[in-house]
Amino acid sequence: MTRALIVVDVQNDFCEGGSLPVTGGGQVARDVDALLRQWAAGGPEAPGWDHVVATKDHHVDPGDHWSSEPDFATSWPVHCEVGTAGEQFHPDLDPAPFEAVFLKGRHEAAYSGFEGHDDDGATLADWLRRRGVTEVDVCGLATDHCVRATALDAVAAGFGTRLLSRLCAGVAPETTTAALSELEAHGVQVA
Repeated sequence: MTRALIVVDVQNDFCEGGSLPVTGGGQVARDVDALLRQWAAGGPEAPGWDHVVATKDHHVDPGDHWSSEPDFATSWPVHCEVGTAGEQFHPDLDPAPFEAVFLKGRHEAAYSGFEGHDDDGATLADWLRRRGVTEVDVCGLATDHCVRATALDAVAAGFGTRLLSRLCAGVAPETTTAALSELEAHGVQVA
């Protein structure tokens, strides 16, 4: 069994002070960073990942996904615009451990990391398969949107999938609870 960690969209615009903040986003950045440091140091307490990757919202012009009057269901305020500070990883999350970053949503709405591509044009599923990954852990922002979509697509792509819920934050309690129930119903292990 080969396991990878997928860190979803821990970007400035999704953390406190960003254009589309998730309460607790900054703490998720710090907690994920601490766990990545533990992983990089190795030893008996280190998480058992063979690979660590990340995803980023990476919008140039995603059409109706951006709106000056968002409905917060299918349209949102401008966020993660390429070339802005909001698109960058949160400053408390060191991206050095990431073997690849999968950019999604250049000219469309894209919630799942499996819609993204790395610098070489590989999809997340192809990248993982080429490395023999069979199991993935998913964490990041936001539980009820991009984390949910990424975990569902991981299961659909045939990966054993575990959600690291303490390393996630959701937009709203009701939609987060619904997302967790949906994930469990689709075979995601919620840890």
